[in-house]
Formats: sequence, C-alpha cells, structure tokens
Amino acid sequence: MIKFVNAKINIGLQIVSRRSDGYHNLQTVFYPVGLYAGTPENPVEFCDVLEIITVEQDEQITLELTGNKVDCPIEKNLVWKAAQLFFEAGAPEGFKVKISLDKHLPDGAGLGGGSADASFTLLMLVELAERYAREKGLQWKAPEKKQLLDMAFSLGADCPFFIYNSPAYGEGAGEKLTPVNLDLAGHWLLIAKPFASVSTKEAFAGIAVCPDVPDLRKIVNESPGKWGETVKNDFENTIFAKHPEIGEIKDKMYGLGALYASLTGSGACVYGIFKDRGTAQKAQMEMQHNPTIKALSLLKL
Repeated sequence: MIKFVNAKINIGLQIVSRRSDGYHNLQTVFYPVGLYAGTPENPVEFCDVLEIITVEQDEQITLELTGNKVDCPIEKNLVWKAAQLFFEAGAPEGFKVKISLDKHLPDGAGLGGGSADASFTLLMLVELAERYAREKGLQWKAPEKKQLLDMAFSLGADCPFFIYNSPAYGEGAGEKLTPVNLDLAGHWLLIAKPFASVSTKEAFAGIAVCPDVPDLRKIVNESPGKWGETVKNDFENTIFAKHPEIGEIKDKMYGLGALYASLTGSGACVYGIFKDRGTAQKAQMEMQHNPTIKALSLLKL
C-alpha cells in the first residue's frame, strides 16, 4: 500500500491560554495543502511517499528512510512511534510490516510533515490489518475513531487533523476539531522556506497569551483578500523580531499580489495565497533569487 502524504497550513493561529500539560490552548483553521502535488497540472514534488507492506519477518516493524535526511534516531521518528502505538493497542496475530518513508516535505517548517506521516501510518496500518485479518480468517477489531484520534494526539498536537485531512477549526492544543466549509479551489499557494530555522521552543519562548480573539470560523464567509485585517498568527511578532528577513518575505508576498500571507504554523515557512496560477508564478519568479530563501514551492489549492 502506497500513500502520498500531504501537508497543512494554519490560517490564523491564536494562543488563548497556557495549559498544565505543557501545551497551549489555541484557535486556528487547518487547511490541507499539496493534495495535487505530482499531478500533471502541479508536478512539483511536495509530498512524502509512505509505503507499508505485510511481510514474513522476525520483527513486527521495520522502517526504511530515504529522501530528505531527518536528523533524529529511528526510535524517535514519528512513523516508528505511530507503528509502535498501533501494535501496542493490539494487532492481528502474525501481522508484521515493512514501512518505507521517502521524505520530501520540509521539516521544521510548520507544515506538519512529520505529523502527517504519523497519522497516515496509523490509518494505513488499520486498513492493512483489516485486510490481513480477513484473508487469514482472524477475528480482529480495528481501533475506533476516538481511539485512533487519541493515539494521534499522543504523538503530536497536529496529528489528529491528518486523521480527517479536511478543512477544520482547531481548538484545545489543536486536537479538538470541527469541520468548516472552507474551499480555496481555484487559488494557488506559494510557500517560501527561508534559510533561517525556528525551533518550537524558540517560537513559544516569547509568545503572548490573548484570550480575547476573533472567531476564526467566520473566515469561511469572507474572501482571502479580507483575512489580513483580522486573521493573525500570534507567532509572527516573536519570530519576525528575531528573524526580520522572514517578515520581509511575508511583505514581499503581499507586494507581489498575495491575497493573504502568513507564517505556516509555528515554523519558519511563509505562505501566500494567490488568486490564480499566473499571479503566483510571477511571484515565484520574482522571489526565486532572494538570498534569504532556501526553496519555493507552488501548489494548487
């Protein structure tokens, strides 16, 4: 079984309070991106490729990593952790898998690539285990959606979103999700990854809590061109102060015709939503020689 793993952006990210478990309560709108990557219309490689097959082997799980190097030991890789959680919850007798992850999504970018890999792993293992149990004539009960969401949240605050992988309003630490009727079809997204990197610790270090925030669910009734007036990412104040070149990328997006531009999540990447492909392509050409930008990706929404 092979799946192409997409990413996400946050449209608005408001930190409303601190929690006792180390997380912060937030409000945001998650939107999946990269769903058309690799198609003839949008051939850019902007997805991870995850393959899981059932095998006859001694180990329950083996994991092979290719593509972009992920700088962490394999036992800390979220795909490995997700697979371990699945087997700890109870898999069909004799069910063993080989997992291959070909990494292309940028890490540390606020795009949720690692979280998506983990959630896709859980979903694929459930599907494969159900198929395996049927073929072997075994009685096996798959995890219910609530259990799957709890497993995903234990791996990371963004992981539950990828269990649904459709536009959603997020509350709590991001795990409380409500579907929203937001459709950006026809628009194009330009993502700029700067050379500067921002760790999660750095992003949260100077964050200011503000309980009195606009209701982001209302953006579904507005065009992206109006979002800049009220839809804010609270990490921008801290990150732009320490890395002004990232803030300049956002300003450049607006100057080149973006309807809305923002940081992606708490990471270093900046995205711009453009009204059409032509406008987005012109912006990409203007920005491709910017010495502070490491990579640009143009995606159909």
